[in-house]
Amino acid sequence: MIVIIMGLLAVAIIQLFRFHKGLDAISRQLEQIEKGSQIDITTEVRSKGFLRLCRKLNRVLEKSKADENQFLRSQIQLKETVSAMAHDIRTPLTSASGYLQMMAESEDKEKRERYQEIIRQRMDELKNMLEELFLYTKLTSEGFELECGKVAVFPILSECLIGIYHAFQEKGVEPEVEFEEDTIHVEGSVEGLERIFRNLIQNALIHGNGGIRIQQRGNDFIFSNEIPEGIELDTDRMFERFYKGDKTRRKGSSGVGLAIAKELVLRMGGTITAHVEGQILHITVHLKQR
Repeated sequence: MIVIIMGLLAVAIIQLFRFHKGLDAISRQLEQIEKGSQIDITTEVRSKGFLRLCRKLNRVLEKSKADENQFLRSQIQLKETVSAMAHDIRTPLTSASGYLQMMAESEDKEKRERYQEIIRQRMDELKNMLEELFLYTKLTSEGFELECGKVAVFPILSECLIGIYHAFQEKGVEPEVEFEEDTIHVEGSVEGLERIFRNLIQNALIHGNGGIRIQQRGNDFIFSNEIPEGIELDTDRMFERFYKGDKTRRKGSSGVGLAIAKELVLRMGGTITAHVEGQILHITVHLKQR
């Protein structure tokens, strides 16, 4: 009996010694990881408990690494967002400030009235930019919900075109609209569709050569416009916030118009894609038909 007890004690002591060495080895590996090493935690102790501990530690470290990478990406995106916003907001403000000074120094009534109108336009641009930036922030928040139902597309598009028809007149062009079925209904939101259509049309007016062609093919709505020569568009990135195809964003653009359109389309259960044929940009909005 004494021999058996002594044998069991010896086995227990050896096991405790192995466990101690195993824990010490894991501790040393954790110290290396703390210093920046990318190793995985391993153990020579082949007990289920030690193996389970190593797997759990590796999962925790992997998640921690992923969270850290996500945080770094978020920090970079935040800096880019702030920089882009500062640039876009500064442009109309600087212009308005310059014309305000010219108006103050001018005694010519006609010039003062013209300067005042330009200042008003710049303030409207700034207001629209801030509204779109606020809307994009709201759309990308987790708690935002878009109420959808059966809506008629053609009347909404017509209202959008009428609302900005003056912009077409200024450019001396006419929008082309081709609907196979002007009574088509889709699953969506009236306000959401208004914003999508308006942003796509304004994108064509601001960044294109002026005109736009809008076609309905089933539950696909295709917005086509000619792009200026020398502009190379990355259609895989077009719907990212602050993406700039011409490297210098033109006035009147917040840089999030297409990103807003994408978020709204996705929340309606649809898709939005873009491709270029020659000098023509085609943006296709696919919505669920009702």
